[in-house]
Amino acid sequence: MHDSVTVHMVAPPERIWALVSDVTNVGRFSPETFEAEWLDGATGPAVGVRFRGHVLRNGRGPVYWTTCTITACEPGREFGFSVGAGNVVANTWNYRFEPSGDGTDVTESFRLPDKPVLRLYWALFGWARGRTNRDGMRTTLERIKAVVEAPAD
Repeated sequence: MHDSVTVHMVAPPERIWALVSDVTNVGRFSPETFEAEWLDGATGPAVGVRFRGHVLRNGRGPVYWTTCTITACEPGREFGFSVGAGNVVANTWNYRFEPSGDGTDVTESFRLPDKPVLRLYWALFGWARGRTNRDGMRTTLERIKAVVEAPAD
């Protein structure tokens, strides 16, 4: 009930982290979440800050909003958030930034909580949703890579 994808990017971790941690950029990169906005007057990332994302599930629908809470926020190292309201977490997404050679290895991952209903869901549909999540993470990271590696104007 978890997976990850790593892509090497020729850019410093702080630059990549700045793009990822500004959730208003999500529509540029994610194949499913096409916009996001800060909540509760927030204007930037910090642990405990909430935002909401507008999702087009599987690129087809349904379309819905999710409320997210930032759970990890270390500039240049890690950015993570849980999806859900209050103590009900449906999923946790995380990005890790590791300096490597001429740039940064960026790992995006997800983890579903270990709850009976999610174990059942994963047993029945995990093969399809897992593939969708892996493909989506790779697409997201490749889109970020294209931006951070683009020649400066």
